[in-house]
Amino acid sequence: MNTDTTYKIRPAGRHILTIGRDLIQDNYAAVVELVKNAYDADSPDVNIEFRAAPDRNGYTIVISDHGHGMSQDDVINKWLVPSTQDKIKRHRSPSGRTLQGSKGIGRYAASILGTNLSLETVTGEGEKTKVHIEWSDFEKARYLDDVGIPIKTRKVSEPQGTCLTIIGDNEFLARWNQERFDKLRFELKKLTSPIISTLSHENSSDVFRISLTVKGFPGVGDIEETVEPYPLIDLFDYKISGTIGSNGKGKLIYSAQKAPNIADQKILFNFKESTDCGELDIDIRVYDREAESIDSLIKRGFKDEFGNYVGKNEARRILNANNGIAVYRNGFRIRPLGDTEFDWLKLNARRIQTPTRCIGSNQVIGYVQIQSEDQSDLIEKSARDGLRENQAFEQLKAITKQVISELEIRRYDYRRKEGLIGPTIKVDQNLQGLFSFDELIENVQTQLSKGKVDKTTIGKTIELISQDAKEKNKVADEIRKVVAVYQGQATLGKIVNVILHESGQPLNCFKNDVPNLRYWYNLFLETSDLENLKKLMPIADDIEESAEILVEFFDKLDPLAAKKRSAKKPLELKKAIQRSLDIFGAGMRTHKVSAAISGSEEFKFLCWNQDIHAIFTNLIDNSMYWMCEKEIPKREIVIKMETDGDSLCYVDYRDTGPGIKPEHSELIFEPEFTTKSEGMGLGLAIAGEAAERNGLELKALSSEEGAYFRIEPKMESENE
Repeated sequence: MNTDTTYKIRPAGRHILTIGRDLIQDNYAAVVELVKNAYDADSPDVNIEFRAAPDRNGYTIVISDHGHGMSQDDVINKWLVPSTQDKIKRHRSPSGRTLQGSKGIGRYAASILGTNLSLETVTGEGEKTKVHIEWSDFEKARYLDDVGIPIKTRKVSEPQGTCLTIIGDNEFLARWNQERFDKLRFELKKLTSPIISTLSHENSSDVFRISLTVKGFPGVGDIEETVEPYPLIDLFDYKISGTIGSNGKGKLIYSAQKAPNIADQKILFNFKESTDCGELDIDIRVYDREAESIDSLIKRGFKDEFGNYVGKNEARRILNANNGIAVYRNGFRIRPLGDTEFDWLKLNARRIQTPTRCIGSNQVIGYVQIQSEDQSDLIEKSARDGLRENQAFEQLKAITKQVISELEIRRYDYRRKEGLIGPTIKVDQNLQGLFSFDELIENVQTQLSKGKVDKTTIGKTIELISQDAKEKNKVADEIRKVVAVYQGQATLGKIVNVILHESGQPLNCFKNDVPNLRYWYNLFLETSDLENLKKLMPIADDIEESAEILVEFFDKLDPLAAKKRSAKKPLELKKAIQRSLDIFGAGMRTHKVSAAISGSEEFKFLCWNQDIHAIFTNLIDNSMYWMCEKEIPKREIVIKMETDGDSLCYVDYRDTGPGIKPEHSELIFEPEFTTKSEGMGLGLAIAGEAAERNGLELKALSSEEGAYFRIEPKMESENE
């Protein structure tokens, strides 16, 4: 049978429950949505009242406001229409508030809270409209328009506003206990921003109060309070705050209160590209969690939300309850960003890698204010469970982590200077100190002589100590060798992207040429045509050339990949440095980086080949990263080797990158210190130790342009 006709889509009856009960994340999200509706109605307040029935077979939730109310037409054509675009089109309320509900589904969140819903709303002109909804009617109905909803309208002399009454049976009552109400209080307290956003352009005198009442629930203490936002705790240890524009540029201020008279620092922030996030307002506060730091916080006057001074346990509880970086839009939090258990920035994973530098999620309290969706690509999910994971959200995470990194660098520097970080372990120095017996021998000899021990006994005692020292120093040398091998392999891991890039072209050649080789060979077997055989030779030549490229490249990497450590040998230093540069050859061509090295071709330096490669591979890798990261137009690496006969005077290494801040000139050689947002702080630490093993010193010198390193022999006193 052939028919042509037109159909209209009729949503199923339970469609309303799908966008309400099934879509909304949880009970707390449902209450929050109804609170936002009161805000959008220009109400100065919203009152939330939970009352258990006297027989405890159910409860009533009443959510009321003193907003502008809705007319019958508003109720029929807006409030009852799923996914209406009314708020999207209007953007602002009659009083100028930025509208919070834009999805057109918030009122259906009530279906998760009870079995039915009654609405009473009164306009300023005294028009009162009543609506009653039984959610089970939608479960039973085949189609949405099969459900009839009774609406009554009449003139009254009552104050304007809206009141929602939700009835829940015993099953709904059982869902609420002390823990759930504590969580609801937490959500409501964290719902509104602790300060007026500089981005929202809202009237700072515009008041919106949230009141919560809970009565008669079994096992739950009664609550009757005006919910105040969680305050940003003023007694922070460190803070970074400021505004970042949509172009990725902004100004930040770093403050510290660990000790008196620490001056604020102004930071020019540059994300290097437009963000898709609109403007951002950021305030992040960090707290050290050691016992001494908690004591210091209390001594500075730490208080709870009621203004009471607290002890150690209460201080920790407050920090545990408040930690997290919340995201607010137009003054309202976007759940679950900012929940203590939701580490959306993966701060804890970063801290595991570099614990002395990076902060964990339990150390930070803060917020990021974002703009409306019409000014930003940060889009809220329909289920009210965060932001869509699009490019803008990835940018938001990257920007926030970069801001945190600026704080972490300054915090690390302060804690290091104040001795709050344990001493850096430098393997060679520590081994030398651990197995140095000269002072012990001298002290033993002195004490035995004072005790009038005969010279023969003293000599034998010193001989035993010396023999033990000799054996232990053999062990120390083996440890040094193993550490050096590991550091070489760690350097190899750091430049894995270089390895993949350099070997990509030859491997692609093998991938493409081998099938071609097989094709022409099979064709020759079929036809015995010598022309087909001739086609094999150019392909074979390509394969041979690619194999040579790979062999040569991996030969350059061989010192870093060595599993055993050979003895020191005289090394043609300039050629060794050039081989390190050659490792980065393809990347240098791609990113237009030039490199020049000057010095004697014949000069040889007694050293370990692997260590020289580790030093210069890490220096070059850093230069490449920062020159590209900061988009430096003129990218150069210049290496100058100065010698005097058979002696090395120094090797100067310079680049045209962003350079090294004077306050970081020593920090950069310490493990875990890095200014890279995702760095681990290993490269220069490895380079420094590799230099020390060979009687050299690697240090950063001041320079008006780019980074400037010098490698020179240690003074005799330093070697001793």
